[in-house]
Amino acid sequence: MTPDRLRQTAMALAVGRVAMGVTALAAPSLIWRPWVGDTRGVPAHVLGRALGGRDLALGLGALGALRAVPPAGAAAGAPVGAAAGTAGAWVGFGAVADSLDLVTTVAAWDELPSVGRWLIATTAGGAAVVGAVAAWSLTRAADDSP
Repeated sequence: MTPDRLRQTAMALAVGRVAMGVTALAAPSLIWRPWVGDTRGVPAHVLGRALGGRDLALGLGALGALRAVPPAGAAAGAPVGAAAGTAGAWVGFGAVADSLDLVTTVAAWDELPSVGRWLIATTAGGAAVVGAVAAWSLTRAADDSP
């Protein structure tokens, strides 16, 4: 995958994370019910909104950092290093969060709704892998920059 394609993929992950965060803040049970089942009550809404805030912050941070990274075809001499390093860190933080979502889902596998556990395992696992590859690529671009 080309660096520009990885950057676009990382941006798509960040946009999805922002959308999920906003939705969870507005209607927490809509996002979290498939994952954990019953989301009635204040504690479930508080937790859902807190996780929504996490995703919103990670997504906005990644988007802001990724926008500062010039495309691979940009004019020679465009500063890539620091911007790519910062973007790689934000995308990497998102990959860590997705990895932890996967680990906690697997740890509670038998207690979670059948469809929801597979949905979270595949989406969180996929986002973790793609995010880690994109973060690595961005960090590498930062290291290779003069």
